[in-house]
Amino acid sequence: MALSSMTGFGRAEGALGDWSWAVEARSVNGRNLEVRFRGPPTLEGLDRAAREAAQARFQRGQLNLGLQASKAEAARGVRVNTEQLEAYLALAARYVEAGQVAQPTLEGLLALRGVLDNGGPEESREDLEQLQAAIVVSLATALDALKANRLQEGAALTEVLRGLIDRIEALVGLAESEAATQPLFLKEKFTRRLEELLGDRSLPEDRIVQEAAILAQKADVREELDRLKSHVQAARALIAGEGASGRKLDFLTQEFMREANTLCSKSGTNALTALGLELKAVVDQLREQVQNVE
Repeated sequence: MALSSMTGFGRAEGALGDWSWAVEARSVNGRNLEVRFRGPPTLEGLDRAAREAAQARFQRGQLNLGLQASKAEAARGVRVNTEQLEAYLALAARYVEAGQVAQPTLEGLLALRGVLDNGGPEESREDLEQLQAAIVVSLATALDALKANRLQEGAALTEVLRGLIDRIEALVGLAESEAATQPLFLKEKFTRRLEELLGDRSLPEDRIVQEAAILAQKADVREELDRLKSHVQAARALIAGEGASGRKLDFLTQEFMREANTLCSKSGTNALTALGLELKAVVDQLREQVQNVE
């Protein structure tokens, strides 16, 4: 399975009888999978189907599914809700008889809420089920388009991640070469410092070597470099592997940064410190890109 991004867009349209509709699916970054469905009140029953369809295709991301559906004007017509109208008349009757209000007009009655229904006759249960089944197909089509779009973005993102990992590997190689010069550099630095402090007096050579060895041991970064090289291989395996790898890559970038920080703190030369700082900058770029991986 190729690497997938968490951002994308998909759209599908459909029609059945007098109905037509359009479904749009959008997704952005998210720690978990969150699905939101918006549609007409008469089609709210599609919420569950939309969630299940999204869960079958995605593992992470904030998904917004929007449904717009309309019925042809010729099929809509106008219907008077006689029950609601009679209820209003019954309520007003005693006030009219008492002379408290004037006799209601037809225009006024028709303007009352719920008296007129511009939606035409209500859909039968069977018709509504057929309509929802047809829209579910469009939902699936829109989600498939979204998945394809996310995979397309994921392919571009893969190249960016590989480039950053290659850069990290190169920096680790340079740091390894620089770290090999640290023992001699620290010995010379320690010797110069002693000469400044002791003047004409001097310490035995074996004592100087011993003290320099202690400093070199404290500045030994071989373990950090070995772990960084191991993380590079792990990152490449995750990118080339199966399934969603975003969470694991996110954790791995934290490990990259931890080793880079330790490398800087243990550095005994300006050159190694500079390499450590550059390494941290590249790891931070990697972390930002990984935030968009499913």
